[in-house]
Amino acid sequence: MPRMSSAELKERLARDLPGVLMPTRTRTQTGNSNQASADDGKAARHKRGEHAPVDLLATDDAVVYPERLLEVARYVRDVLGYELLSNITAVDYLADGVIEMVYHFYHLDGGPALVIKTRVPRDNPVVPSLTNEWPGANFQEREAYDLFGVVFTGHPNLTRIYMWDEFEGWPMRKDFPKQGDKYFGESEE
Repeated sequence: MPRMSSAELKERLARDLPGVLMPTRTRTQTGNSNQASADDGKAARHKRGEHAPVDLLATDDAVVYPERLLEVARYVRDVLGYELLSNITAVDYLADGVIEMVYHFYHLDGGPALVIKTRVPRDNPVVPSLTNEWPGANFQEREAYDLFGVVFTGHPNLTRIYMWDEFEGWPMRKDFPKQGDKYFGESEE
């Protein structure tokens, strides 16, 4: 069964598609050890029993620029042989002002997923649609649009899939109000 590590994927992307990888911090750079941070170059020192703040954006996965996502996805399919786009999901990092899209690709022969991520600002979450290349992306992109507000350029029918058309907002974003609903009034009894 095919198996490609995140490190090997990043090496191949850097070699074959120069400039597609976004700079990121890896988990080993931001772990609870006293290693240097990628941002400030200084070692973080903590008292015994204290833990460093968790860097939610630290990842060992390949993170690509959104404008190059379609090119990378084609490369993963046509060169690396990962034919199945199984899952697309959005993650809201409110404190960092980022929405991350996560894509899982598989070989039809089996094996672990190959994970590709891209990040866009929360105030302008625009990502190219993969629906024309992978029709199965259709509903998953609509779900990310409906619940997180991610706009997929080139999508053939980017409309809400769960919420009604008049609904305002993105209910899975972390800053969406969790109590009450302005669309329903008080019950009349």
